[in-house]
Amino acid sequence: MASNLPSNSLSPDDSSDSGLDSIRATRLQKVEDLKQAGLQPYAYRWEVTHSAAQLQAKFADLATGAEADFEVSVAGRIMARRVFGKLAFFTLQDQTGTIQLYLEKKTIQAAMGEADEQAFNHLKQLTDAGDILGARGTIKRTDKGELSVKVKHYAMLTKSLLPLPDKFHGLTDVAKRYRQRYVDLIVNPEVRDTFRKRAKITAAIRRHLDQLGYLEVETPVLQSEPGGAEARPFVTYHNTLDMELYLRIATELHLKRMVVGGFEKVFELGRVFRNEGISTRHNPEFTTIEMYQAYGDYEDMMSLTETMIEQIVVEVTGSKGVTYQGEEISFARPWQRITMHDAVREKTGIDFVQIKDLAKAKQAAKEAGINEVEACESIGHVLNEAFEQKVETTLVQPTFITDYPVEISPLSKPHRSKPGLVERFELFIVGRETANGFSELTDPVDQRERLELQAAKKEAGNLEAHSVDEDFLTALEYGMPPTVGMGIGIDRLVMVLTDAASIRDAIAFPLLKSEKTEPEKADQ
Repeated sequence: MASNLPSNSLSPDDSSDSGLDSIRATRLQKVEDLKQAGLQPYAYRWEVTHSAAQLQAKFADLATGAEADFEVSVAGRIMARRVFGKLAFFTLQDQTGTIQLYLEKKTIQAAMGEADEQAFNHLKQLTDAGDILGARGTIKRTDKGELSVKVKHYAMLTKSLLPLPDKFHGLTDVAKRYRQRYVDLIVNPEVRDTFRKRAKITAAIRRHLDQLGYLEVETPVLQSEPGGAEARPFVTYHNTLDMELYLRIATELHLKRMVVGGFEKVFELGRVFRNEGISTRHNPEFTTIEMYQAYGDYEDMMSLTETMIEQIVVEVTGSKGVTYQGEEISFARPWQRITMHDAVREKTGIDFVQIKDLAKAKQAAKEAGINEVEACESIGHVLNEAFEQKVETTLVQPTFITDYPVEISPLSKPHRSKPGLVERFELFIVGRETANGFSELTDPVDQRERLELQAAKKEAGNLEAHSVDEDFLTALEYGMPPTVGMGIGIDRLVMVLTDAASIRDAIAFPLLKSEKTEPEKADQ
């Protein structure tokens, strides 16, 4: 059905405060008019028998002009209105899609006359686009081929006071879309689809891990000592306990405590918080899943990761590939695996394995156009800078980068055959880190030494380094079996599978600056 603009919708030219105030005042008067007519502008319930999608499927073969003597009851938001003398057409939207309401004065007055002799006039005069309406009637396909509910009874369920954006311009201000996500969801079907897919992704992950015998657990969000990653935490304060606390930056250290306690396969899917910058790839509050498996190593976890994600892609998209920002991404196994040293050598020509002197490593990096290496404390840090600057963004297809320097991996087990490295991998997709895993360090003495190095960095002013977590070290001293762990950034995975350019498009309510501060850029 070709519908006109929603009644009292905002166009780009009348979205000022005065325009909104005028529309709101008009609609408030309609609320009073409904009450004066003995009608309830904010109903308590409505019995729904079918969704829009169910009706579209059930009556897909109903011929043009035909009617079905089949009673239905629907409810949803009015997205558009076309009102004529004794006939009106409304487009009603519920969570599954849209259905047309065929509103004929004769039919409605015959059915509702005793209860509301002005029923059709109220429908014309007191409803607007944005209102939530309930309707009962039979099914009809109009002469123009539009499947419709031929309404006998209707009820105002919620009177909307503010107008929807018009259907031609929509809600196009990006910052406003994030700030008023509820409006974004109403008017942009593709946004609703993103969050449906997000729910399918997390449900599929849980099903996959449940089938493998993993137990989902919950660990503290408020922690006395943050750990599990190098990141600046959010700080808060508990009044009763009279102590400073931190929002968790990772779930890692508590999940490892569960492994010490005898749970051999555990995971947690939840929010973590890092007091860091905001960009198209970073939000201070984001969702991860971390999983830990006793008696396995990082090779086992890489295999689990590619199997699980491939299966999720198939469940959510119906194939093993997606298109992301115009690029075809294949999740078909096996995925490429390459060491960090080899990846850097391929892109820069530098073989850091052969360089034993830090000054020479820095010089080679500078000659290859790698910046900001003067502050690097070790060859491993120089290698990591080379990787981040020259390799990371080129990893478009799913790729495991393996065998990281020990200096940047304080919780990873030393590599069994490569001195100075650890058994760690990161998964990169479309040039972004999406997962991080490693054979876990189980030696409490080695772990203490590495955490003490972190503590020294913190004392020296590194805001992302952390103190020694004595309770975690005590847990390790009771003995943790050989263990592998891995974390996946859920938001970044959702970005790829929904073709979202910014992480804010994958998070329902991303953190934004206050409207009282300086104007906010959509993506920094």
